[in-house]
Amino acid sequence: MMKLTSKIYVAGHTGLVGSAIVRKLKSEGFKNIYTKTRKELDLKNQNKVFRYLKKIKPDFIFIAAAKVGGIFSNNNFKAEFIYDNLSIQLNIIHGAYSAGVKNLIFLGSSCVYPRMCKQPIKEKYLLSGSLEKTNDAYAIAKISGIKMCESYNEQYGTNYRCLMPTNTFGPNDDYDDFNSHFIPALIKKVHKIKIKNLKQLILWGNGKAKREAIYVDDIADACIFFMKKRTKEALINIGTGKDYSIQDYAKMILKTIIPKKKIKIKYDLTKPNGTPRKVLNVSLAKNYGWSAKFKLRDSLLLTYKNYVGKN
Repeated sequence: MMKLTSKIYVAGHTGLVGSAIVRKLKSEGFKNIYTKTRKELDLKNQNKVFRYLKKIKPDFIFIAAAKVGGIFSNNNFKAEFIYDNLSIQLNIIHGAYSAGVKNLIFLGSSCVYPRMCKQPIKEKYLLSGSLEKTNDAYAIAKISGIKMCESYNEQYGTNYRCLMPTNTFGPNDDYDDFNSHFIPALIKKVHKIKIKNLKQLILWGNGKAKREAIYVDDIADACIFFMKKRTKEALINIGTGKDYSIQDYAKMILKTIIPKKKIKIKYDLTKPNGTPRKVLNVSLAKNYGWSAKFKLRDSLLLTYKNYVGKN
């Protein structure tokens, strides 16, 4: 049971999801939140991770640390993606078990599901088909984390759960030209159009690929909700259950940032589209009593305001 005095370690607290988890924990009054920056603790260093976890002996762990990126970086730096993510997961999950930690939330990604998966995607579709080639290294690393949690639960009786968020966006997102996901990439492009008075927006691919997206504060809420709740299943999808085309997102972001200006959308067909459609079936999460609260347009505006405040 989570108490306000429980020791809680959040791995990856400076990132998009980790920072939201810390904000949520503090807003609920939790007192003993442990964090370490990358310089303070290299999560790829097994000995250092094991020593740290045995030293602080947390009651609960949230693993939000990961090497993440968009289509370009996932497709061009596969060795880094698989090595870094496997190392981080192996070290924290086994380190948690070695330190006697019974409760852990591991954050995966909806990209673990097959490229041509039946939609909406149910948890049971994991490993039912071939992965999307552009991010298969990252996906395989995340699948390994899921199977590690399930295996430890089965053999050691731990309570390690894996939450699979859909595309996540919000404060502290990555707006790098090559590493960002589609929503921060679109926000950055449209902001540039606004300040430079440009006339067109260029999208990667044909704009027809459909994606689901969720505001990061909803993900943080889900993490704490499920840490407090015992579940039979280790793997739980976290999303809104609604998807839109990349073109639709572009139009929404244009309307949010430049509501009175007409911008022409063009398509760079030399760039990949990625998975044709990806929307999660979130029935399991809803059956346990959790559902997303933030509306998409409100979330896009909050995210844009945060971006402008930092740039």
